[in-house]
Amino acid sequence: MWPHLIAALCFAAYVAFALRQHRSVRTTGYDLGIFEQAVRAYAHGRPPLVELKGPGFNLLGDHFHPILMLLAPLYRLVPAPETLLVAQAALVAVSIVPIGRTAVRVLGPVGGNCVAVAYGLSWGLQELIGFDFHEVAFAVPLLAFSVERLLLRQWPAAVAWALPLVLVKEDLPLTVAALGVYLLLQRQRRLGAWTIAFGVGAAAVVLLVALPAFNPAHHYAYSMQAGAGTPLPDRLATQAGTVAALLSLGAFVAVRSPLSLLAVPTLGWRFLADNPSYWGTDFHYNAVLMVIVFAAFLDAARLLDRRLGVLLAAGCLVACALHSPGRPLQRLVDPDFWRRDPRVAAARAVLDRIPDDAEVAATNRLVPQLTGRARVRMFPPPDTVSTAEWVVADTAVDDWPYPADVVAAEVTTLRAAGYRMIAGADGFVLLHR
Repeated sequence: MWPHLIAALCFAAYVAFALRQHRSVRTTGYDLGIFEQAVRAYAHGRPPLVELKGPGFNLLGDHFHPILMLLAPLYRLVPAPETLLVAQAALVAVSIVPIGRTAVRVLGPVGGNCVAVAYGLSWGLQELIGFDFHEVAFAVPLLAFSVERLLLRQWPAAVAWALPLVLVKEDLPLTVAALGVYLLLQRQRRLGAWTIAFGVGAAAVVLLVALPAFNPAHHYAYSMQAGAGTPLPDRLATQAGTVAALLSLGAFVAVRSPLSLLAVPTLGWRFLADNPSYWGTDFHYNAVLMVIVFAAFLDAARLLDRRLGVLLAAGCLVACALHSPGRPLQRLVDPDFWRRDPRVAAARAVLDRIPDDAEVAATNRLVPQLTGRARVRMFPPPDTVSTAEWVVADTAVDDWPYPADVVAAEVTTLRAAGYRMIAGADGFVLLHR
C-alpha cells in the first residue's frame, strides 16, 4: 500500500511542476516541441517527420525510439504538449511501485518507505521531470520492473520486462546485454547468453542499419561525439562528481552488488563522449541510473543486518535531501514559481493572434506553445533566412540557441525584407509575411 501511496504523491508533484513549467512558458522546442511533433505525426498515422530538426527530418534518424508510438492514442484524445508531460510523470511514478515493494520486502516498512521516497525524489528523476519530455521516461518503469524480477530470481520475467528497452533508445540494447551478463553471474548461462546476444544484436541493427536508414545523411548523428577535446582534468572532475553523487544515493554500498554492472553502458557512452552535458547530474541522462543504483543498494542490503539496512536506507534519504537544493521539485515550495508573470500574459496574447494550422517560425520557448496546433520550425533558422508565413519571437530575454540581441537583429532584417508587424508586447513580437 505505502509504495502505491508514495507513487501517487510523487505523481502529483511531478505533474504540478511540469504543467506549471509549461504554462509559465518555460518549456522548450528542444525537446518538448520536437517530441510533440513526432507524437502528433504518429497520432495521425504519419511517420515522425519533425520540422524543428529540418524539412522532412524523420526523428527515427536522430534517436531510435519507436516506443513513442504508444503515446499516439492518448495524444489523439488530448492533442496538447501537456499530454506528453503527464504521460512522462505517470511513467516515472509507476516505477516507484516495484522499487518500493522490493525495498519493503528487504528492509521492512520503515526502511522500505525511506528508500521509496528517496528514489521518487532522487535528483536523476527530478531532472527528467524538470527538463521537458524525453523518451527515456519509458525506460524507467521497464527497468524498475525488470530489476524487481531479478531480485526475486524470476529470470524469464526479468528478461521479458527488459526486452522492450531496445525500442526506447539506441544505447539501451547494451543495458539489456549487461543484464545478460548479470544472469551469467547468477549461473543462468543459457538465458544470460541469449540475452547478451539479443542486446548486442539489437544494438548493431539499430546503430548500423535503422538509424542510418532514417537519417538524411545516412549515418548515426552522434557517432562523432566520442573524443577528448575537453581538458582531461575538467572532464574527470565532472565525471567523478557524478559517480560520487550516484554512490551517495546508494549509501555507498550499491557497488557491492553485481546489479551495478547495468550502469556501465550508460556511464560508458556518456563519459566517452566529448559533450560536457553528458557528464554531470543535470538533464535527463541519469534517470535510468536511479533505478539501477537503488536496485543495487537493495541487493547489497539483503546481505546486511536488517537494522543496519534500515540505517543505510535513512542514509539514502539524507543523501537525496542533500542533493535536492536547486533541483526542479524544490521550486514547488518557492512562491515565485507560482506568482503570476506579466510576460506570460503578454506572450499568450501575441500567440493567440496566430491562426491554427499556420506555418510558424518561433523562438525556442515559444515553440511548444504552438506545436499542438501549427506547423512550427525554429527561429532564427540556422544558416538560412526565415521564409515562414508567421514569425513569433522573444526579443527581450536570452534563449537558447541565440541571445536576445541576435533574435532582435533578425527580426529587424525580416521587417526590412517585407514582413509586417502584427503584434508586440513586452518584448514579444509577431510578424506576418
